[in-house]
Amino acid sequence: MTQQIVNDALSKVMYPGFTKDIVTFGFVKDIKIEGIDVSFTVDITSSAPEVAQQISDDATRELKAVSAGKVSVNIKSPQMPKESSSKGKNIAPQVKNFLMVSSGKGGVGKSTTSVNIAISLAAQGLKVGLLDADIYGPNIPRMMGIADIKPEVTGNKVLPIKAYGLEVMSMGSLMEEGQSLMWRGAMIMKAIEQFLRDILWSELDVLVIDMPPGTGDAQLTLAQSVPVTVGLTVTTPQAVSLDDSRRSLDMFKKLNIPIAGIVENMSGFIAPDTGVEYNIFGKGTSQPMADEFETKIIAEVPIEPSIRSGGDEGKPIAFVNPTSESAKRYAVAAESIWAQIEEINANGGVDNESVQPTTPPGVSACSM
Repeated sequence: MTQQIVNDALSKVMYPGFTKDIVTFGFVKDIKIEGIDVSFTVDITSSAPEVAQQISDDATRELKAVSAGKVSVNIKSPQMPKESSSKGKNIAPQVKNFLMVSSGKGGVGKSTTSVNIAISLAAQGLKVGLLDADIYGPNIPRMMGIADIKPEVTGNKVLPIKAYGLEVMSMGSLMEEGQSLMWRGAMIMKAIEQFLRDILWSELDVLVIDMPPGTGDAQLTLAQSVPVTVGLTVTTPQAVSLDDSRRSLDMFKKLNIPIAGIVENMSGFIAPDTGVEYNIFGKGTSQPMADEFETKIIAEVPIEPSIRSGGDEGKPIAFVNPTSESAKRYAVAAESIWAQIEEINANGGVDNESVQPTTPPGVSACSM
């Protein structure tokens, strides 16, 4: 076993999401050979456990193919800053506050909530941006009535699209309609960074960021790229949704993002003919979860047919029907969120010890 044999084997290990290998990228460090046993470090840029695991598995396989004995792969993981996200790095300094809207699973109305919360914040006289960071399912353009509008480019920056008093940007506005994105974690991370750095956002009071479902690369990249002021979790009353929402809240806690609260979506049903509200899926079932994470339910938004039609037609209910019950509840939620943002800023941010993302046994995930 020689250094050249090891290098040749590792040059076959592609970095997930790219066509370059980990040797060409210069990620392989400290190769040590004892007989036929090999150990080395891979210093990568991804914070995703699955990226680290794939590199480790692929490297082990390639080395075993050239008759290596014991293979020890160390994925280097630098420490995250020992401060809250609200005091961290900011690659979009013209934005004063960032609201991360997250959910543990898809289909709970996260994008609908993001749109109507953003419009409700703007109704308070704030300058608001809306970033659709749900790379795989960018629904914001349709919901905001801008599905057919392409953004303008000035120099090397992209101008956000203006609609309903908001500055809006989405991957859906940059792609052909119906086009699928089959991206690995590293490419998603790069896209999130570019949305923040290369979009010509104006001086915003708050940027509302509609995240993909789950607790993966996009969420970690955002938290390490801008000082997220508060996080909002969207759930539905069903137990399967609540189980996943706990993971979303736990993510905020581990990333030191103050929790603005929980929006319980599809919480009851308002009959359009009578205006009577029925609890067909349950209501208020999120309260024990809110207590567990020392937060509160800031809105119980019912199923209201006009929400669905407004989303499909690009007419958000908070703008076109502000006197509806759902719009009123979004308005109350927005007031609560902004009050918490002001309190956090008045106190100079929250300063907690950060916690590393959870990783598979034997593998460490690295921060960006």
